[in-house]
Amino acid sequence: MTSATAPTQPRRGLWHRVRGRQGRNLWFALFVAPFFIGLLVFVYVPIAWSAYLSFFEARNTVTPTKFVGFDNYLYLLGDDLFRNSLLVFVAFAVFIVPLTYACSLGLALLLDKLRWGRAFFRSVFFIPTAVSYVIAAIIWRFSFFNGARFGLLNSWLRSWGFDPVNWLGGGNNLYWIALVSVRLWLQVGFYMILFIAGLNKIPVETYEAAALDGASGWKLLRWITLPQLRATSVAVVMLLLINAFQAFDEFYNMLGSIGSYPPYGRPPLVHLYLIALGGGKQDLGVGGAGTVILTAIIVAFGVLQNRVLNRGERADR
Repeated sequence: MTSATAPTQPRRGLWHRVRGRQGRNLWFALFVAPFFIGLLVFVYVPIAWSAYLSFFEARNTVTPTKFVGFDNYLYLLGDDLFRNSLLVFVAFAVFIVPLTYACSLGLALLLDKLRWGRAFFRSVFFIPTAVSYVIAAIIWRFSFFNGARFGLLNSWLRSWGFDPVNWLGGGNNLYWIALVSVRLWLQVGFYMILFIAGLNKIPVETYEAAALDGASGWKLLRWITLPQLRATSVAVVMLLLINAFQAFDEFYNMLGSIGSYPPYGRPPLVHLYLIALGGGKQDLGVGGAGTVILTAIIVAFGVLQNRVLNRGERADR
């Protein structure tokens, strides 16, 4: 009596393990490669080269000429206008980050409860995110906040018996209304979609159990919705801070035309553009140093935010 021998599986070589089952690894690499190459060529390589140029004197050329060490960094840190531009970021972030967060979350909660027209209203609020920041800033400047009496807001003020207002100049701080409103209109729809995605992940059973315990209104939002949206909130706040640091188009296109920037109207990127690239200077060494400084500040804010939110999460447990 002979025993049947089980068929032996052929040993797979390295190439089979790289390909994966049915070549899935190769298909994954094929689809990811264009994005990865674009990210490498257009993001990481320029950042690395900019950091390298920050230690050299590179004027009117992308090729370093003379090694200057930390002179470019010392020049920027000793520049009063650059330090003031960092305060502009803080002031802008204080306005735009909590306001966008609250409006986006509020819209997400309202639209999530709609029984009809949900897709229509989501599209209405999301469409502005496809508009160019430059185009939106120009529209805000010439149509809504034009200092002339025929501007939309000034026409509305005149209809109520008030005098026209110079929104973007005149030595007042009313330009903040224009800057914050255009940024809010452009980005609130995008973060609304992120919050809606986070709300859809919350199990319905959680709300049903809370309702049985008598939770409703603010208690439901405080103890159920917001804790469940913690991961989404972390991502939203981080993106808002990064976008606030990248503020350029609205400041440059709305305030740069009035001749001189008002106080707290010159954020870091505008200042770096004016001192490094403006007037044909092309001082890429100073521009690279400014990029490294801003990147370090963004990373520091991100680490601080994560620690604060993680500490709050541990306290809620």
